[in-house]
Amino acid sequence: MTPNTKHILSIDQGSSGTKAIIFDSQANLVCKFSTPLSTLYLKEGFVEQDPELIFSNVLEAVEGCLENFRSKGNDPASISCIGISNQRETFVLWDENGKPLYNAISWQCKRSIQICEKLNQNEVFAETVQRNTGLIIDPYFSGTKLKWLRENVQDIKKAIEAKKVYFGTIDTWLLFRLTKGESYLTDYTNASRTLLFNLHDLSWDKSILESLGLSDIILPQAVPSSHYFGSSDCNGLFKKEIPITGMIGDSHAAAFGEGCFSAGTAKATMGTGCSIMMNIGPAFKPSKNGMVTTICWSTENRVDFAMEGIIVSCGATIEWLKNELNLFENSVTTNDMARNVEDNAGVYLIPAFSGLGAPHWQMNRKASISGLTFGVNKNHIVRAALESIPYQIKDIVQAIKEDTGIDLENIMVDGAISSNTFVMEFLASLLKKSLKTLAMFDVSALGAAMIAGLKSGLYKDLDELKKLNKIKQEIKPSLPNELMDRYYGEWKIALSKI
Repeated sequence: MTPNTKHILSIDQGSSGTKAIIFDSQANLVCKFSTPLSTLYLKEGFVEQDPELIFSNVLEAVEGCLENFRSKGNDPASISCIGISNQRETFVLWDENGKPLYNAISWQCKRSIQICEKLNQNEVFAETVQRNTGLIIDPYFSGTKLKWLRENVQDIKKAIEAKKVYFGTIDTWLLFRLTKGESYLTDYTNASRTLLFNLHDLSWDKSILESLGLSDIILPQAVPSSHYFGSSDCNGLFKKEIPITGMIGDSHAAAFGEGCFSAGTAKATMGTGCSIMMNIGPAFKPSKNGMVTTICWSTENRVDFAMEGIIVSCGATIEWLKNELNLFENSVTTNDMARNVEDNAGVYLIPAFSGLGAPHWQMNRKASISGLTFGVNKNHIVRAALESIPYQIKDIVQAIKEDTGIDLENIMVDGAISSNTFVMEFLASLLKKSLKTLAMFDVSALGAAMIAGLKSGLYKDLDELKKLNKIKQEIKPSLPNELMDRYYGEWKIALSKI
């Protein structure tokens, strides 16, 4: 390590664990340490996590990462700033001393289903929520679960009425604890996922808070993602305090890390489900086609908006074929299985195992397979399952274009399914756009590091950040347009048959 080398510590706190990664000034991964995190899956779809365990999990990851860093001959004094990315929508309530008042309520928790159903019956309120926050009333977002706690936990209700409850998503909770209570802030991306934040004036929405009975709760100040949030020695792990100069929700961090810096640039994360986020530029645009509008990322002189679509079943469909139908033993073999048939033979799989997400929002729909004949074999079914992923992504891309008039410029892909070359080639041909993947796997951590480095002065501007993206591969369209148009038309017909 040269004497002038600067590094960034990135903390990526997720629902299943925390990664601490140290990057050098060229965005190269120097060392990494991961620690698993347990989740409480309770009755009736309740999902919680221990807030103290989340914090200790972060410290454990940072400590392990620093040990690795030192073992490679590096000096922690070279770490110039800290960036934090976090699981979105999960939140914590605590008192003025930083003591949690309840377990963290996970983004996965469904406890507010009935509250959402009741709120959605008021069409005026539902429209106000979407117009102001860009979101739909759904248990996925924090606000209605916060309302549930107020209505069902007497101690929480009393504490809120006494104006003694601090609210924060995981970024805020970590910041509060890392700075020993000195900093109480969140960033625009995390605030935009609570159902309580007005995207027009970038402030907490007083009318919505009042309607939900949450006016007396204490809320953090919302600021840009690239900002000075405070300093921390991570409970003594550093000899001196390090400035925290970036906080951003994990999906937004991935978009930033993958270079979604202008309108029309997008990223698709393909795992169990799939999240597609497209930058739509500097203006808020509401969706009429099942998308949610959110903050993509922000600096102190710029705010970029995004539209996001969530696909419920992506890799989960492939796992179902493996575990329940026993069509293969290892999902890696699906790539060859799909290529072992000339075409899909008219077979289409609608993966509504837990309903259909964006842009359809048919949550009561069941999965189906159509087009079966005696000429169909298991390879056709596997291929239909793999094809369903690109079809759903195109559904979202088209919906965003209808909402915004913005064409897809380019799309970055990440997640486990991006290693399946059949899916990637099919998606590129279907979208008629080249796909790109980064050499860096931990794109959320990368994005948090980049946005922190931007504020700390390690990086001059976005143009410099663009040069840091190391493209691993580019997949170009290879299948005939007429064929892909026919396939997609048949997919739409299959979708229409309920």
